[in-house]
Amino acid sequence: MHRIPRGSLAALIALALGAALTAAVTGGNPSGGRGTGTPAPAEAARAASGTFSKRVVAACLGDPHEIVRAPDGALWGTEKSGRKVTRVDPASGAKPTLLGLPQAVHGEGGQDGVLGMAVERREDGGAYAYIAYSYDIDPAPAVRARTRIERCTHDAGRERLHSPKAVIAGMPSGNDHQSARLRPGPDGKLYHTIGDQGVNRFGDFCRSSYAVRLPTAHEVEGRDRTAYRGKTLRLNTDGSVPADNPVLDGVRSHVHTYGHRNARGLAFGPDGTLHSNEQGPKTDDEINILRGGADYGWPDVSGHRDDKAYVYADWSASWPTPCDEPTLSDFEIPASVPVQRESDFTGPFVRPIHTFGAVGSNFDFQDPRCARGERWSVCRPTIAPSSSEHYGTSRKSADATGEGLPGRDDSLVMTILEDGTVYRIDLAPDGQDVSGITELITEENRFRDTEFSADGMSLFVATDSAGPVRDERGAPSTGPLENPGAIIEYRFQG
Repeated sequence: MHRIPRGSLAALIALALGAALTAAVTGGNPSGGRGTGTPAPAEAARAASGTFSKRVVAACLGDPHEIVRAPDGALWGTEKSGRKVTRVDPASGAKPTLLGLPQAVHGEGGQDGVLGMAVERREDGGAYAYIAYSYDIDPAPAVRARTRIERCTHDAGRERLHSPKAVIAGMPSGNDHQSARLRPGPDGKLYHTIGDQGVNRFGDFCRSSYAVRLPTAHEVEGRDRTAYRGKTLRLNTDGSVPADNPVLDGVRSHVHTYGHRNARGLAFGPDGTLHSNEQGPKTDDEINILRGGADYGWPDVSGHRDDKAYVYADWSASWPTPCDEPTLSDFEIPASVPVQRESDFTGPFVRPIHTFGAVGSNFDFQDPRCARGERWSVCRPTIAPSSSEHYGTSRKSADATGEGLPGRDDSLVMTILEDGTVYRIDLAPDGQDVSGITELITEENRFRDTEFSADGMSLFVATDSAGPVRDERGAPSTGPLENPGAIIEYRFQG
């Protein structure tokens, strides 16, 4: 089902699944997601943004996490639960395995497995693939998961990835807030996000946040990566620490930025500006510009330092009642749990250039639409961004003839999980601010990642195999996902 939200900009989605079905989508209110808009009549939705055809390129994938366009135009995709890297032919949908990773650790429904991937083209025309995945650090029965990045060489003749070489190992891993977005930088470095591992909530509410804890010299020397939770890393391609990485508390490490909750998207602009998006708790999903050495606020601040709808309740510090005795609640904080308002934090941090789902302190998070089964998280104002790609002239190949997707030339394309939406985020000319937001696609799918065709006219989108999504009323969907575990092509028709 395609939702038709209210708004002034439109994108027509033409469904091509063997039959010529069409539906229309207009740009809606992105600050609150599906729950804030009312469906508009389909006949009123045709507008100037243009039409797109929809084609399912490949299905039955095991939770695709990252898709990257390979040198020959094929799509390489990591499968989180499938524990492999797959080559997908955009024309035929053929999907042979490039690399199996049976040693990867994936818990059912977890965020671990085969995750981020970056492709580096070699001067001889070949390519390296850098792949991040979870693994067990010892043979004992109990799993002790960590994350590693390996570099594999592409054999174009046999279409396989081989000769894995360790880049870095021993990084934090878990089944929640894994982040694990991996990007090659224009400076020849690798950038990798690690979430806070879901501490201070759900089953891990007694674990402390390390998002602002910085590595010590002893830890760096001993390759102890414990403090890498809640960070963006910057690495040389051999895994060493770049000589120009920031010195933080007197120590130079792989840490590029810190104070992150769950940074899902990384996108470099043509001038090297690094944009990131990040999932907030109940409010304030963020778009940030990452600057080396900076603190991005979490867990002291979510979004802006405005004391609205967020306080830092540190359950791990409960006293005198031990942390494991109170009952975790999203709505009531026991007196034993210390609470810090955003304004109590007076240190410097980088404010986001845009937030989604910012609400006032009187907002009712117990939405009756989510009362059944207490699925409160689905009705939160947040939308759960999951990836970000820069779109502009730099995305198109030198011989491309098409004009590309409609709208501003330099923008971000951002996928959303719980809201089932792909947004275009228009950037100011200097890339330092957001000037407009348009919904391009809205479906009952959990959109995980995107990649562009060489001519810039097609947007390939990967979807989760399962998970919650909102329906057109903003309530938890009771039906199956439209295209679970798939790669879909949306091609601009003009």
